[in-house]
Amino acid sequence: MPSVQFIFDKEKDLYNIWRTANPQIDDRDFSDVLPKEILKITKGKEFAKCRLDIEKFYIKTYNHQFLNVFLETVRKFWSFIEKDYFTRLSDITKKPVYTEKFTAYLTTIFKCPYDYKENWFMFNFFSSIFDILKTCGHEIMHLQFHHYFWNDIEKQIGKDKTDTLKEALTVLLNLEFRDLWFSTDRGYSEHKELREFIVKTWEEKKDFQLLLDKCVNYLK
Repeated sequence: MPSVQFIFDKEKDLYNIWRTANPQIDDRDFSDVLPKEILKITKGKEFAKCRLDIEKFYIKTYNHQFLNVFLETVRKFWSFIEKDYFTRLSDITKKPVYTEKFTAYLTTIFKCPYDYKENWFMFNFFSSIFDILKTCGHEIMHLQFHHYFWNDIEKQIGKDKTDTLKEALTVLLNLEFRDLWFSTDRGYSEHKELREFIVKTWEEKKDFQLLLDKCVNYLK
C-alpha cells in the first residue's frame, strides 16, 4: 500500500520562501502571501545571497517545539484515511497508484509546490488539519495525473491547457473524497467553468478516461 512520509526540511522551506518571492517562468505568482519584510530581503536576489537572512527571519518558528508536535498530528490524522484515499484514487483513475512512497514537506508559507519527478509535495503550517488532509489529496492527485496522463494530453492541447485541466480535475475531490477530510477543494476562479463541466460530465458517467477525453475536446 502506498504511503506518505511527513517531514520538515529547513532547506526546502527556505528555498520555497525564496522561490515564492522570485517566481520562475512556469510558477504562479504567490508572492503576496509573504511578509513585506521577506520580500525586501529576497526580491530580485540570488538564493545563496539571502538564505541566511531568510533563516534569521524564521528562526523562532524553526526552533519551536510546535513543528514536531504539528508533524505528529498530521501523521496521525493522515493514517486514518491513507488506505481509503489511495484505494479511491486508484479506483477513480483506473490506474494503480504509481509509487509506494510520497514525501510531504512542511512549509511555513502558504505556497505548496510539488515535484512529480521526485514524488514530493508541500503542505503548510498554518492551515487546519482538515485542509492539510485535503491538500495532500489534491497534490497526490496532481502527481498521479502527471505520471499517467500528462504527456498524452499535452500532445493534444499543449502545456498550458494541460496544466489547466490538471488543476480543474481536483474538483473530483469534492465529489468522491470529501468525507475523508470535510474540507472543500475550491480551485482557481479562472477554472470555474471547466470545473462545472467536469462535475456535470462525471455525474453523467463516472469514467475517468471518458472524462479526460471530453475535457480535451472542451479545451481545444
